[in-house]
Amino acid sequence: MDCIKITENDELLIADLSRLASAIWKEHYDPIIGAEQNDYMIEKFLSPSAIKEQLSDNVSYFLIRTDETEKAGFIAFYPRGTELYLSKFYLHGSQRGRGTGRQMMDYVIAKAKEAGAASVTLNVNKHNALAVTVYEKLGFRRIREEKIDIGSGWYMDDYVYEYRL
Repeated sequence: MDCIKITENDELLIADLSRLASAIWKEHYDPIIGAEQNDYMIEKFLSPSAIKEQLSDNVSYFLIRTDETEKAGFIAFYPRGTELYLSKFYLHGSQRGRGTGRQMMDYVIAKAKEAGAASVTLNVNKHNALAVTVYEKLGFRRIREEKIDIGSGWYMDDYVYEYRL
């Protein structure tokens, strides 16, 4: 597995990441939150311009490849106080069940330790049963619930999970 760091100047990689993110989100989240809200969220959080803005705000993005050509998923995280906040952790459906998700999380945990973080935290949609199960298997524990207004009448209704280092 390769983790390719994306920078603000990587126009082609940002465009690739945005296309991959859209495909993963459409497949996974349309059934959970509906296509309309999902399309809104993709534009707001994963369009090339949104990704570039996040990169300029100290969010680290990594494109995950399982070989030189296979784009398997992506991760994004940033320091937040004493924690490393994992804002994006997505794996293409065709890649699930192969151990890639575990390798991705090991990479995130290693980066958190390098940064001296006390924990890794993340949000997950309450109705995303697959992700909830995966995060719990990886050692995360639920610490609270949040309902976040993301504009235009939409909300993210999430659990917050933590992995103590």
